[in-house]
Amino acid sequence: MAGQYAGLAEFLGRARGALGPRPVALIFVEDEIEVESTVDHLDALGFGTLVLFTPEGLDLSPGAAERVHRVTYDTLAEGALPRAVTAVIAKAPGVWLHYCYNAEYLFFPFCENRSIGEMLAFHAEERREAMLTYVVDLYAADLEQCPNGVSRDGAMLDRTGYFARPRTDPATGRLLERQLDFFGGLRWRFEEHIPEDRRRIDRIGLFRARPGLRLLDGHLLNEPEMNTYACPWHNTLTAAICSFRAAKALRTNPGSRLEIARFRWPMSDAFRWESQQLMDLGLMEPGQWF
Repeated sequence: MAGQYAGLAEFLGRARGALGPRPVALIFVEDEIEVESTVDHLDALGFGTLVLFTPEGLDLSPGAAERVHRVTYDTLAEGALPRAVTAVIAKAPGVWLHYCYNAEYLFFPFCENRSIGEMLAFHAEERREAMLTYVVDLYAADLEQCPNGVSRDGAMLDRTGYFARPRTDPATGRLLERQLDFFGGLRWRFEEHIPEDRRRIDRIGLFRARPGLRLLDGHLLNEPEMNTYACPWHNTLTAAICSFRAAKALRTNPGSRLEIARFRWPMSDAFRWESQQLMDLGLMEPGQWF
């Protein structure tokens, strides 16, 4: 096992050597669904360290356990994710961080044959220290066969129905430069079952840690420029987090579970687990990286 820690404080005190220089992925485990496939996926992308924040009692195979730093943590507590990510930021200046939940899978342009380190090196050369990631909802085609809404072999995604709205400064009401709120997927089609503050599908899911940086509620950072979708001069790289999280939530909540008979609709496509499909659908931007 790479490491096991009784809590966040113990991890931050003992595992400083694990936080860099290669990119670090922080995985927040909310249930037992597709934990190991999430670990496998991020490991294959080339992250230097995988940190698993998990409640007690989760069983991992020896192969998965030896690749992760496992931190006992109440991931379901209010504000648990931004609190832990912000604490890691303070201990990892200059390190690129990615955070996600279990059953979420990061994709970036050409990730099948290029590593996360290569991509972030190019992004940094363009003077970018954060990357917009769209959270693309995945879901099972047949909810009778897959009652939890999850099927990696039969995963579907929406090929249309994505849109953006201008983002305003809550303090002044003014439009924020190069910032938009993005919507779509299951959270758009079934928005009556989703709290308003959880309907957005944009997340700053990749960023370089720096002193004073904090992750806020809503998956944004306290530095406005790091929340932008592109630099001032041209389109820049974006990535996607393909996620079963909304499907799981809609199938867990008693109200939505009883009212939703199917996720599949005429605008569903089979997910091919490749970056080209996401780029073709406009869910990921290669920018100047070819």
